[in-house]
Amino acid sequence: MESQSERPWRIVVGVTGGIAAYKAVSVIRSLVLLGHRVDVIATEHALRFVGRPTLEAISRNPLRTDLYENVATVQHVALGQQADVVVIAPATANTLAKIANGIADDLLLNTVLASRAPLVVAPAMHTEMWQHPATQANARRLDERGVTIVGPDSGRLTGTDEGPGRMSEPEDIVAAVLATARAGARDREERLRGRDLEGRHVLVTAGGTREPIDPVRFLGNRSSGRQGVAVATRAAARGAEVTLVAANIEVPEPDGVNVVRVSSAEQMATACLELAPRQDVIIMAAAVADFRPEHVLDGKIKKEQTGDALTLTFTKNPDILRSLVLARVPDQTIVGFAAETEEDDDARLELARAKRERKGCDFLVLNRVGWNEGFQREDTEVQIIDERGEVVAESTGEKLSVADAILDVVARER
Repeated sequence: MESQSERPWRIVVGVTGGIAAYKAVSVIRSLVLLGHRVDVIATEHALRFVGRPTLEAISRNPLRTDLYENVATVQHVALGQQADVVVIAPATANTLAKIANGIADDLLLNTVLASRAPLVVAPAMHTEMWQHPATQANARRLDERGVTIVGPDSGRLTGTDEGPGRMSEPEDIVAAVLATARAGARDREERLRGRDLEGRHVLVTAGGTREPIDPVRFLGNRSSGRQGVAVATRAAARGAEVTLVAANIEVPEPDGVNVVRVSSAEQMATACLELAPRQDVIIMAAAVADFRPEHVLDGKIKKEQTGDALTLTFTKNPDILRSLVLARVPDQTIVGFAAETEEDDDARLELARAKRERKGCDFLVLNRVGWNEGFQREDTEVQIIDERGEVVAESTGEKLSVADAILDVVARER
């Protein structure tokens, strides 16, 4: 389940005439409590199972039922156009058949046809109906069109029967709806952006460097490389020719990207400084070790030789970001990253401003990290500051979405 911090979506919930309609109340309630705007459309048969007062009270909006209500507003078109996602729960066999064949004989089905929003359906019916070849063919057709189908589950049905056909639990439907809304938003944003980085050469670093101590051990950090890989992935999708300098990443390498594999900070510095003169944009998302052991042993350190304590001497690694800024070519945009554990928001921002000033990069992406934040997570929260120290963008959510926010700033600068 998503947190309250997720952006509010406008969601149309369609309720059709099946006994599982009572579960739709929980779906609606969960979405509303998460802060989303929910418009409910119920079919005539759905109201035989769940009453109008219940649906209106739970959704906090007037219930829509009749195609000929509010004709002046063309409500079936308006509802479809405004929706970020449409979900039908329960979706009966009859409803699936009509959607698959483009039939629109009530307000809900008209809204589905009038909407470009992604569609989620949660089938619910008796086992024999679900397994009928006609229903299975309709489900396959919807799946091929990109409709998200949630369930059905196997379990207790009406009466004493059990088997596949039971509507999925509300929490599973809500999770699917929110994931589909996010994916739909990304698709819409991608269409709007187009290939705005076409012809640009972009260098991205990702992962965490490892500084060897001996042939077995190294000094490292918790970076998985997710954010850097996400930036490289989205830059390539937006038309750029991308080179990814990857240090020990723990996620799959992106397609369509030239990957240069390194391990230590010195190796990353060498690769970046060699590649940099040919780049229009450099985005330093990797977590680079500030220090490395002064001496790397040829053999494994054994505790029998060290006693109860081991002392290592460290020396500073090259400052890759500062080196790139000093060696920059004309019209090159350089973006640095700052991962800070400081809990106070204002203090953390001041640390980032000071770092940007020291490094001299055009923009600096600030994200808070900690034991349970930032590293090795699917989502993150960043602020992007410019040369004046002003926050020019903020983004919270999946790292692909955050990557686009970073690239939006770069694209505006370019």
